[in-house]
Amino acid sequence: MESFEVTRRQDGNVAILDIKGYLDAHTAPRLEKEIQSLVDENRYNIVVNFKDLVYISSAGLGVFMGFIENIRANHGDIKLTNMSPKIYRVFDLLGFPTLYDIFDDEQQAIKKFKVR
Repeated sequence: MESFEVTRRQDGNVAILDIKGYLDAHTAPRLEKEIQSLVDENRYNIVVNFKDLVYISSAGLGVFMGFIENIRANHGDIKLTNMSPKIYRVFDLLGFPTLYDIFDDEQQAIKKFKVR
């Protein structure tokens, strides 16, 4: 089984999740648990940094879809950043750029929360 890591950082009122490795059906529950803990703490401004993500499956994509409605209902959002071209193609193929803000740079994503 390939490895997956998710670590959390904070920048003001924005929670940043760094994901690394392979996000698939076996590892998606770890990301789910981390996002759920943010929701439980009423932290709804979330940036996910994909800089070190190597692979994402449909199960990994499903994690984001599973939370977005609740997060937006609480005046928050999930913004995605630092995707490799390979990972971006997967998101693009499934129409995610119309549903999510995707940024090249983490600071751009964080700034979007600060101007609201």
